[in-house]
Amino acid sequence: NDVSYPQCGTMFPSSQAFGIVAVNEGLPNNTNPCLEDEISWAQSSVGGTRQPRASLYVNTADPGNHGVTDWPASNTDPIFGNHDKDPYGTCRGGNSRACAWQYGWNMALMDARTRGVQSPGRYRWWLDLETANSWQSSTRNNRADLEGMASYFRHIGAKVGIYSTASQWNPIVGTVPPSSPLYRLPDWRPGAKTLAQAKKNCHLAPLTGGGTVTVTQWKTPSANSDFSCPAPPSRATAKRS
Repeated sequence: NDVSYPQCGTMFPSSQAFGIVAVNEGLPNNTNPCLEDEISWAQSSVGGTRQPRASLYVNTADPGNHGVTDWPASNTDPIFGNHDKDPYGTCRGGNSRACAWQYGWNMALMDARTRGVQSPGRYRWWLDLETANSWQSSTRNNRADLEGMASYFRHIGAKVGIYSTASQWNPIVGTVPPSSPLYRLPDWRPGAKTLAQAKKNCHLAPLTGGGTVTVTQWKTPSANSDFSCPAPPSRATAKRS
């Protein structure tokens, strides 16, 4: 199962094989008010699948420099004051790929270091991309933003994945080149209404080249349910078959 702020104050699911917990309360720059309790719930998962017992997901967005107070003016991070190596050059506060990358890095830094997550590097962090949040018209800038987030989580030793649908991902991010840190990320795919549909969604084309659909979600009362997709056949097995 996966849980978020709507489940605060309710009975969490029980005997789940794995749990996925929202770090934010719907926006990239805030905190799920019952994050600590929900992480404890996820850590109590019984296991038995390819998924870790507990993983996290974060909201994503790319507002550009349209009056948002946390849009970066440089490549210096807001917590440690480190100068970050930006693959797109120098951020000077404008609506550029360099600043979009830095914004993503900063949001991931805040998620990992300021929201109460203990040992953030041990988790898989899913990047939740939905059209309900703010995005630019430039797919290159949006992609740079998500690359900044993925790069930070990898920087701390964490694993990263993507939560989205093709109808949301493609117009926001566009084609992801092989050089991108997003290229081979695993997918967690929503959209099913039944377990049977969720199982079929394991065979969807991945959102990025080299990716794999590893988790699918379907709607159930009180909290969404999730299915761990079987491992794909190895190349050697595929050749023999």
